[in-house]
Amino acid sequence: MPLRPNPTLRQRRLGTELRRMREQAGLGGSQLARELGIQPAQITQMESGKSGIGVERLRTIAAVCMCTNQPLIDALADMASERTKGWWEEYRSTLTIDFLEVAELEGHAKRITFCNTVYIPGLLQTGTYASAVFARLVPPLPPQEVETRTDFRLRRQEVVRSGTTPLRAFIHEAALRMQFGGPVVLADQLAALLDDSERPGISVRVVPFAVDTFPGAGENLTYIEGPVPELDTVEMDVSQGALFFDSPANLAKHRVIFSSLDSTALTEEQSRDFIRSIMKEVKAAYA
Repeated sequence: MPLRPNPTLRQRRLGTELRRMREQAGLGGSQLARELGIQPAQITQMESGKSGIGVERLRTIAAVCMCTNQPLIDALADMASERTKGWWEEYRSTLTIDFLEVAELEGHAKRITFCNTVYIPGLLQTGTYASAVFARLVPPLPPQEVETRTDFRLRRQEVVRSGTTPLRAFIHEAALRMQFGGPVVLADQLAALLDDSERPGISVRVVPFAVDTFPGAGENLTYIEGPVPELDTVEMDVSQGALFFDSPANLAKHRVIFSSLDSTALTEEQSRDFIRSIMKEVKAAYA
């Protein structure tokens, strides 16, 4: 089987989990290879995601590594058996890889949670607002690329519009007031956010300025829950693109961050009232 030149994020994650399983068993790559009757290079290729792995071999590796976490093994087996490509692959030649990897994560998520302090979460943005967010980048993007990124973002929203993937959004007051595209665009965005907050499966909660600072303040974070907790992923937006974290220590840290937000943010109804008050202020500014 030819090696994958550019394994996807999910393929790399499967390899990472195989490596963790091996290391927890105290086995070196050469030791595991001997147990399986294969070359050590094949272990390296599987753990890097460059080589696929069959379900039977995956379960054999779990047995050799004395892994008894059956839900994790089953979830990894499901990942190993995937053969279909996601809709985001259509954009592989037109968008950078981090766009595709975010969509891939969302497409397999059990639940998605946002913490945004600068702008409205991407899955809840209007098209006009999203275009304004992309248009602010330095150096400026060509109009066609802004349009492509906006279309891609709107297509990603089908994940939450379908109602099959629950979404929680913790949005800081700063993000509600930050103007991308001007007050008219912001007012329309806030109105759309209110509508989304009433949709089944979508929870929008505001963290006002009056709340003391909280862990994770100043960052735009997404916590993507996998089929089992071990397969959760944290995504952080940075100016250069997206960063992904999946180590047990990082997952534990960000669970604390989101737990803190859950205990300090306004309730859903209070949040809607808060958003309405800001929308009223914004509309008054250009009336």
